[in-house]
Amino acid sequence: MIEENVILVNEKDEPIGLMPKMEAHEKAVLHRAFSVFVLNDKNEIMLQQRAHHKYHSPLLWTNTCCSHQREGETNIQAGSRRLFEEMGFQTDLKELFHFIYKAPFDNGLTEHELDHVMIGYYNDAPSINPEEVEDWKWMPIEAVKSDIQNNPDLYTIWFKIIFDQFYHFLEEHTL
Repeated sequence: MIEENVILVNEKDEPIGLMPKMEAHEKAVLHRAFSVFVLNDKNEIMLQQRAHHKYHSPLLWTNTCCSHQREGETNIQAGSRRLFEEMGFQTDLKELFHFIYKAPFDNGLTEHELDHVMIGYYNDAPSINPEEVEDWKWMPIEAVKSDIQNNPDLYTIWFKIIFDQFYHFLEEHTL
């Protein structure tokens, strides 16, 4: 299997090249990424627990899906593709905002991403891909915020950053 490239960007989100995903994480190079949040009509967020064999953040809870855009793919196209690959369904997505974060992991890799955050709405159960997702659950938005404060080690770093710094964006888009 060919390793996927990530899109290297500057702080203005302008593409400056491509690099294999693992190399970008080893060198902590800024690259484009996305995080999808799916809410239902009860204002619950569909959370996923990352698969146990993921190379970083295994078994941690996080937003509905996340990954990296491919060359020539819009943020919405990338989010829709990955949502289907990981969670087995499609829904319309809308871009909310983006932010940059840098987070080193215990395994020597570092996420340095310009993360585009998108939102969508769905009310049914997903059909999870066990290669990507260990488990899933619906959780009220307020309960997520509280649980992150009480149990921060259960969640991915980017998910905690989004809830800490950008919670109001999610709250404004509840149904």
